[in-house]
Amino acid sequence: MNQTFSFEELQALLASLLSPSALTELGLLLACMGLAWLIVWRLKQRVQQRARSVLLGSHVVDGVLFPVLALLLALGARRAMPLLGIKLAVFKLIIPVLTSLVVIRLIARVLRAAMPDSGWIRLLERSVSWLAWGGSILWIIGVLPMVMDELDDVRWKVGAAQVSLRAMIEGGLTAAFVLVLALWISSAIEQRLLRNTSVDLSMRKIAANLTRALLMFIGLLVALTAAGIDLTALGVLGGALGVGIGFGLQKLAANYVSGFVILAERSLRIGDMVKVDNFEGRISDIKTRYTVIRALNGREAIIPNETLITQRVENSSLADPQVLLSSVVQVAYGCEIEAVMAQLAAVVKAVPRVLQQPAPAVQLNSFAADGLELAVMFWIADPENGQGGVRSDVNLAILRCLNALGVEIPYPQRVVHQVQPPAQSAS
Repeated sequence: MNQTFSFEELQALLASLLSPSALTELGLLLACMGLAWLIVWRLKQRVQQRARSVLLGSHVVDGVLFPVLALLLALGARRAMPLLGIKLAVFKLIIPVLTSLVVIRLIARVLRAAMPDSGWIRLLERSVSWLAWGGSILWIIGVLPMVMDELDDVRWKVGAAQVSLRAMIEGGLTAAFVLVLALWISSAIEQRLLRNTSVDLSMRKIAANLTRALLMFIGLLVALTAAGIDLTALGVLGGALGVGIGFGLQKLAANYVSGFVILAERSLRIGDMVKVDNFEGRISDIKTRYTVIRALNGREAIIPNETLITQRVENSSLADPQVLLSSVVQVAYGCEIEAVMAQLAAVVKAVPRVLQQPAPAVQLNSFAADGLELAVMFWIADPENGQGGVRSDVNLAILRCLNALGVEIPYPQRVVHQVQPPAQSAS
């Protein structure tokens, strides 16, 4: 009986699409789409466009706002059409299509903005698209109510309650929708916090992480409630989770806690030059579980946050970015050592990247076997740019200065005594 009714409804819908009133509906639909396009276009002219915009997208029609406005205008036109004596035909088709388009655009845009580097985003987008378009087709041909009734008849007993397959699917869809909205809001707040240059980057990072964690937690609770799950059962789950963290997940929990401690205390900040376990580099990012350190040669090290809390870390730019470097050179005995030391300090002071204050200094280190050993010490303020380049420039300046002064850099000298064999006595 339901199949006959659906077939008759489908025949009536096809007949109404061929009626003259369908042209009037088509005109109204084009007007709704044009008005939605005009509103979005005007907003894009007024609002500063940013990459990964969920509402506006890269163009006028590829964001979420355009299908939402088109759907709202179409719903308003559908309400007014019976008052004008126009029979519904085209709008019965376009409302499910626009609804599916809103769902697809929302999920795709939110996931791309929140997780742009994830590899499974495209697969999830395709899955959502197939589900949305399949649901809209079932809605148009009138089969969706029958499918929902059949799903409602599939029941099983969970404890003392009866659970239907329809309730599980509806709860899962509602939970997914709530989580996507929470992810969207948290991503928007995170981007706004990270763009605020008046606050330290580490503090912006911890605020963004805490905001995302809080919103996702609230979204999870709302999603579980919408799915019909009793939240009182989470007490037992929380106890079991605490035991699991205490035994098997203590390292993971320690890394997460250490990450928030590092960001809160600001002992390590993004951009600092650090040395951890003989690996030296610049902190490029601080995650909640690990910290990324990038060396000057391009290599990156992923250091667990617990290691940065419990082990010794050398930070070259915590309180002062200035770093003292030194170079050792020997000059021959007999030269005017005080004049040479003054000339070396002057030429090193002229090397780029060497600070004028504190000024370079030259000290007589020791009386070596081959010559006088001088220590040339100088300061730099940009250790993140490396030390090899500035050290090479200083050594070249020292070599040119000594050559100009005619000062010899002594070579190692060794005295070899040859022992003559004893003469053989005459027989």
